[in-house]
Amino acid sequence: MRRLADITLLAALGIALPAHAEEPVYAPSLRVCADPNNLPFSNQAGEGFENKLAQMVARTLGWSVTYTWWAQRRGFVRQTLKAGLCDVVMGVPAHYDLVETTKPYYRSSYVFISRAERRLDLSSLDDPRLHALSIGVHLIGDDGNNPPPAHALGQEGIIDNVRGYPIYGDYRQPNPPARLIDAVSAGEIDVAAAWGPLAGYFAKQSSVPLAVTPIDDDGRFAPLRFRFAIAMGVRKGDDVLRDRLNGFIDDNKAAITALLASYGVPLVGSAQTASGGH
Repeated sequence: MRRLADITLLAALGIALPAHAEEPVYAPSLRVCADPNNLPFSNQAGEGFENKLAQMVARTLGWSVTYTWWAQRRGFVRQTLKAGLCDVVMGVPAHYDLVETTKPYYRSSYVFISRAERRLDLSSLDDPRLHALSIGVHLIGDDGNNPPPAHALGQEGIIDNVRGYPIYGDYRQPNPPARLIDAVSAGEIDVAAAWGPLAGYFAKQSSVPLAVTPIDDDGRFAPLRFRFAIAMGVRKGDDVLRDRLNGFIDDNKAAITALLASYGVPLVGSAQTASGGH
């Protein structure tokens, strides 16, 4: 029907058709669900490591890459992947219950980030020095669904000296979650507790030397977790694409690790998995 409509339109425009017009053959496309303003993960200019990873996958499979752009906040999976607008989310927690996940392709940790000149060398959220430092954390919402460091600090009674930075922020500005790291660079706060890939990337971009150290508290604040395995996510039941992606991960571990290292992503050897979210 679409071909007939196209032929009719061409005829109406007075454009001659070849004697034996054939349907064009298109290469399959890796249809990616992604945030257009969320470095170091993705942006519309293709500068994030998830953009680069999608290109690697597509090149290996002989496919092209297309995107459905959507702000990655609550409702992201429902409005994109589950709606059939795209087929893969390049970064989700392993065993994330809203999608079918691949095997993990990296593991990272929440970290402390501070100005290197301070030489704080923090590694635990129960460090007594945190009671006297100004601390920045990301806030997701007012329903208690905030990142693990925010909850752990509350358990330690560290509240009055904690400053929250909305993780969604002002979407009119580039990469809203980076405002937390900017606050450390500017000296507005002494230290931040943030997700490692975000902190590691923006520490590399900072004009002020910043120190990034993993939060080594897994088990101490159970059931809170600070290390997570990250996978790709496809629609439930899409085993064919999941298996292709698993094959890519198996065959390209060194290249994936090198890509992540180039973005400053702190990698850890073991991790908890998680579910829930968008």
